[in-house]
Amino acid sequence: MAFDFDLLVIGGGSGGVRCARIAAGHGARVAVVEGRHWGGTCVNLGCVPKKMMVQAGEYGDWAEDARGFGWDIHRGAHDWAALIEAKNREIERLNGVYVRLLRNAGVSLFEGHAIFEDAHTVRIEPTGLAPNAPPRCLSAARIVIATGGTPVVQPHIEGHELGISSDQVFHLPQRPRRVTVVGGGYIGVEFAGIFAALGAEVRMIYRQALPLRGFDQDLREGLGEALHDRGIDIHPGRLLHSIRRHADGALALELTGGGGWTTDLVLFAVGRRPKTDGLRLDAAGVTQDEAGRIVVDEHGETAVPGLYAIGDVCNRDNLTPVAIAEGHALADRLFGPKGGERRWMLGSSIPKAVFFSPPLASVGLTEAEAARRGEADVFLARFTPMRHALSGRTRRTIMKLVVDRRTDVVLGAHMLGEEAPEILQGLAVAVAAGLTKAQLDRTVGIHPTSAEEFVTMRTPTRAATAD
Repeated sequence: MAFDFDLLVIGGGSGGVRCARIAAGHGARVAVVEGRHWGGTCVNLGCVPKKMMVQAGEYGDWAEDARGFGWDIHRGAHDWAALIEAKNREIERLNGVYVRLLRNAGVSLFEGHAIFEDAHTVRIEPTGLAPNAPPRCLSAARIVIATGGTPVVQPHIEGHELGISSDQVFHLPQRPRRVTVVGGGYIGVEFAGIFAALGAEVRMIYRQALPLRGFDQDLREGLGEALHDRGIDIHPGRLLHSIRRHADGALALELTGGGGWTTDLVLFAVGRRPKTDGLRLDAAGVTQDEAGRIVVDEHGETAVPGLYAIGDVCNRDNLTPVAIAEGHALADRLFGPKGGERRWMLGSSIPKAVFFSPPLASVGLTEAEAARRGEADVFLARFTPMRHALSGRTRRTIMKLVVDRRTDVVLGAHMLGEEAPEILQGLAVAVAAGLTKAQLDRTVGIHPTSAEEFVTMRTPTRAATAD
């Protein structure tokens, strides 16, 4: 059978774009279908605009801190509308960059919503990105599903439709005065920090005793303190029961077990799910598990030969660099020279960061994970960064190494503190390479920096425990 393309990628986000570009570079005839915005979640509704908003809040902090260093600077009011306008200009520029990258690679672009007709054919229906485009069908020898994720809603909460998800935050015309964030994961923590740093009164509700389930316990405890220091009113171990709108537009919240308050905005940040609505995966024979994720093997292939899925739609390690690595490796394996394909690393060697102020970053095993595998030692440092000896701001840094006692291999590195993501990127190399604590000890530190603490911790603080 003659196909229109060798490869058709559904989804113009980071993973799909990388897969398409690399495949085209290997000589394949490639097309990408995107129905909402080029660049995907990360560029439009995730990491990129979110970090811009975190940085906006940091400028306010720096204005306050500067007085401790002799500067006569006074923090004024923040202009939310100006920030959103500047953010929109940059996102529009990045959208164009993605389109140019694909076109320069020789990839054919189609705007619309892809619907499977069978395992090798999709129908493209017009969407808001291209409302007047006529429907058409495309066929391909291989198809990659890279549609990403979408926010989870909580329909069991009475009045849940009165809240918003993170997708809507980036387009609010003005900053609410009072914000309630539901959820204590990445998204909830980051947006609670953003709103608080830009002047809102913020409350958080989350199910766990501490935020950021899955992170190392010391960092979770440190973040709980940092949330308090930021002025965020936290309500751990609680659930939202209902939302009602007052006549003046304010929202009345009731928590399970009693209690509540009035707020201006409810942000649901309780996770994301694979975005597969409307694809008609059943027509292609693609299966999903009970959580909605597309089931793939170690190479990203579904149970249907020639059909693949990468990135958040598989709901494994939902990080932009992982999707990019998966897309690159898949394109190499399908169209590159035999034996020359890249491979991506899954599991504990993948670094991650949470952009609160101060931020967190982590790579490798947590203390509890290491203890469950065998005997391990913990090296822990807590200190006030040099900057805040003069600024007067209450802010502590936590740095932690988890080391296998038998082999001396560094199993994990964790940090809460300023520049944590920048510092941990380097430690990620060490953890991925399997370096030992002795090799870190032989490394000369850069002084005076916080980063040098990772190569100067000599005495174990305690034995790792799984509790």
